[in-house]
Amino acid sequence: MTLQIDAPPPPEAAPPEAVPPEAPESGASESGPALVTTYLRGPDVQLAPAARGERREVDAAVVVSGLNVYYGSFRAIRDIGLSIRRHAVTAIIGPSGCGKSTFLRTLNRMHELTPTARVEGSVLLDGIDIMAPDVDPVQLRRVVGMVFQRPNPFPTMSIHDNVAAGLRLTGRVAKAELDAVVERSLRRAALWDEVKDKLRANGTSLSGGQQQRLCIARALAVDPEVILMDEPASALDPVATLRIEQLMAELRASYTIVIVTHNMQQAARVSDETAFFTMGEDRAGYLVEQGPTSQIFTNPKHQLTEDYVSGRFG
Repeated sequence: MTLQIDAPPPPEAAPPEAVPPEAPESGASESGPALVTTYLRGPDVQLAPAARGERREVDAAVVVSGLNVYYGSFRAIRDIGLSIRRHAVTAIIGPSGCGKSTFLRTLNRMHELTPTARVEGSVLLDGIDIMAPDVDPVQLRRVVGMVFQRPNPFPTMSIHDNVAAGLRLTGRVAKAELDAVVERSLRRAALWDEVKDKLRANGTSLSGGQQQRLCIARALAVDPEVILMDEPASALDPVATLRIEQLMAELRASYTIVIVTHNMQQAARVSDETAFFTMGEDRAGYLVEQGPTSQIFTNPKHQLTEDYVSGRFG
């Protein structure tokens, strides 16, 4: 299904996370299938056979089936099949090197920034296969945002302009609207009260935790349906980490969040669902099991999962 793009794509040098969809004109947050349909029109999502199970009766924003990712001849992850619940936090856990970040990047096709990468299988976003050749990855990244491990505010931009960067690339937002969206996004990221009197200061003048919330505000500015977070608190101190975790808890009501983390305690605290990955003898990562976080941490179905969450390996 061909996506309609009303605005020209951003310059190639623009960071991928800075090009999600423009925010709605109203102050209310729009999310869920209605927002996705605006950009990726298609039928209601149907759970793929690989993702079905006794507990798969969930409202899934994303359904992954038979996913394999290769870098050249090396298979990084194999045969992944899982569903990601809408308006919930899903944690991806597992030992280093098992393909967690690779998997995360396939959800908005950021793996394509690596020239040797290729995929097999399907990733359905509200019923649309985002891997289809007629799906524009720039358009996709306006619906599926990304927050990286280390805070990465644009170093030459002010706090205000960092948040507004993605909106300005579309060229369709008036300045008055832009200012309102910036304020709303900073409020959603719980940063407005700390920066409202210094919006023209450089984004890099903020503390590490504030910079990460600035990057979250930048992603939120365009009301994506899904927010991907790759170890978003690993470079932060405990106080800043707690604020990011509190923010995720607040945002889950409006957004579907997928977080990669090595921190078992963090996964247990912040997530509603958890998927455990490990790697086989071929060093390809694979999914061992997925379920409610309480089940994964207290009564997992697989011995491998129990061994990992109890600290016996990894």
